[in-house]
Amino acid sequence: MSLNIAVCIKPVPDPDYYDKITIHPVKKTITREGIPTIINPVDKNALEAALQVKEQFGGKVSVITMAPPNAEENLREMLAMGADEAYLLTDRAFAGADTLATSYTLAQGLKKAGPFDLIFTGTESADGATSQVPAQLAEWLDVTHLWNVQEFMVEDRALKAKMGMENGYINYFLQMPALLAVKRSINKPRYTSVMGVMKAKKKPLTLFTAADLELNPELLGLQGSPTKAGAVFTPSMARKGQELTGETEEIVEQLIQVLRGAGLNLETLNVNEAGRE
Repeated sequence: MSLNIAVCIKPVPDPDYYDKITIHPVKKTITREGIPTIINPVDKNALEAALQVKEQFGGKVSVITMAPPNAEENLREMLAMGADEAYLLTDRAFAGADTLATSYTLAQGLKKAGPFDLIFTGTESADGATSQVPAQLAEWLDVTHLWNVQEFMVEDRALKAKMGMENGYINYFLQMPALLAVKRSINKPRYTSVMGVMKAKKKPLTLFTAADLELNPELLGLQGSPTKAGAVFTPSMARKGQELTGETEEIVEQLIQVLRGAGLNLETLNVNEAGRE
């Protein structure tokens, strides 16, 4: 049994540059110019899951993303890890997309590159962390799907999978084609090797623009995003200060009254315990 497998990845801002990220005052979108990107961490777990399935059953692993042109570097890293080919959906028409518009565009890209028996994603992205794209993507593709998958097994054209819950897990049985959004604890992603990096340079990387896909322009980018940002502001970090004056005894008395006014019960307060907290 040979399987055609896709992995959706997302380039996210490098956390070392979070303090440099700004919000566009009009569009209310993240300004990413000049901010280096890394692969969304849990997406590497998704790729590792796909590679393990390929090693067991054979087939091909494709990685796909919707991102600016410089995401080619991120895709090359995935190719170096072991993916066979990559697809980059990039067009100004895709800019400003919320999760619904993003999942729609990705779905159309997957239809163009596919069909696929299995699609893997991470549970959420490090920048948005909405966890909405996997389910939305599966709905656009009309395939069965599970989120927060902590374990799975492929049997013929079916899957047995465990979906993590707050206090345990639920076992599911799915038929392919299917989409699995995996959690980070599912595996440990492999490292890239020098040989992998060299091979990645020769592996196919295809660019799709809006003109290459069958798309409804009304569902793309900012105009196709029903989620709209409200007011953007920087919260005040200032603290209220109150000057206490007088002799030491007077200041202590004033301080006691202020603390009591704030609701602190000084009579029952254990000073030693409070100090340890």
